[in-house]
Amino acid sequence: MPVPKGASLDPVQTRATILRAATGLLYERGLDGIGVAELCATVGASKETLYRHFGSKDGLVQAVLEARSDHVVRWLREAAQAAGDDPAAQLAAVFDALAGWYAEPAFRGCAIVNASAQWHEGVPRAVAARHLDRHLDLLTGIARRAGARQPEVLGRQLLMLVEGATVLADHHGERDAAATAKQAALALLRGQGGS
Repeated sequence: MPVPKGASLDPVQTRATILRAATGLLYERGLDGIGVAELCATVGASKETLYRHFGSKDGLVQAVLEARSDHVVRWLREAAQAAGDDPAAQLAAVFDALAGWYAEPAFRGCAIVNASAQWHEGVPRAVAARHLDRHLDLLTGIARRAGARQPEVLGRQLLMLVEGATVLADHHGERDAAATAKQAALALLRGQGGS
């Protein structure tokens, strides 16, 4: 990201560029797979620039994970909303979206959960807890709209299916993990008196 002498810098654009480059790199290599010096060289920023925008590598990791969480939660909400008003169709759409993600060649599981497993304490764990709560909110909302007798319980069960399918798709190579989880999720929804 070198800038010609005399050119002005756009701090917002600089931060976004570093964040975008670091997101892919940290997803591919993991939190401990790259040091600050290599990270800076790869994203094209000096340590001073990185520290000015993020404070530290931990600050960059937090920004990357929070941005990734925002993206994933928005993507799944939009998939559910695009399915229309039927809660069963919304739930199926969530798992169909996940199936598309699992099929991507660069799929390496959930970046947020992976980071939390690597750094079990601190920022990644806190971001992962919020991320899972946001998924839980989406799934519990679907259960509630479906008229489930115990929407909070069903929401947690659905979250377990989402996260379990993601882990199996990544670590066990289960290519049909999303389809299998979708069948179980829809059966749970019907069994709770939902759509």
